[in-house]
Amino acid sequence: MVIERSGFCTIGTKVDKRSTAGTNSNKRRESNFASLASSILSQQLSTKAAATIIGRVEEICGGSLQAKKLAEVSAVKLRAAGCSNSKARAVRELADATLSNQIPMRNLHRLSDQQIMEHLLPMYGIGTWTVEMFLMFQLERVDVWPVGDLGVRRGWERIHRMRDEITPEALSKKGESYSPYRSHVAWYCWRANEVLPARS
Repeated sequence: MVIERSGFCTIGTKVDKRSTAGTNSNKRRESNFASLASSILSQQLSTKAAATIIGRVEEICGGSLQAKKLAEVSAVKLRAAGCSNSKARAVRELADATLSNQIPMRNLHRLSDQQIMEHLLPMYGIGTWTVEMFLMFQLERVDVWPVGDLGVRRGWERIHRMRDEITPEALSKKGESYSPYRSHVAWYCWRANEVLPARS
């Protein structure tokens, strides 16, 4: 039912991002840094508010989120663009870590999921959910299982017509049988919230 109404999940099916010339893809591919910086700036904001702030910061940086330019932007300017103190700190520290190669930003696609977690989680303002979304939608890793995401849990409950709420721990165990394609399962859980009726 969910697959029929939502279509096929395309995570992990796109061509190599470094050789997209001649394809029909119209999606602008962000850099790894821009993807993570955007995620930080978007935290706890509506889609519209996040887009506004990201646009302002991009304008300050000359049109795109680049580590070198963002590292030179003062916290005062970032706050004037709508960033909180914590977000200003987080994106500036991410820029510094990128420029110093503390995080091998351009080569993250060559690392395992666990190695990427080890590089990114110590960074201020980056949590497990942010890294999981980065793995799924920027690097298109097909075996990410974001059980901490409320939408994934609610979608699972709808699909399986559960009366009780499922815990992240319980969902983690249930997801084991779907490896190595748990990103696809998570995607359909999100879609289930859109195409299936809520629990009565």
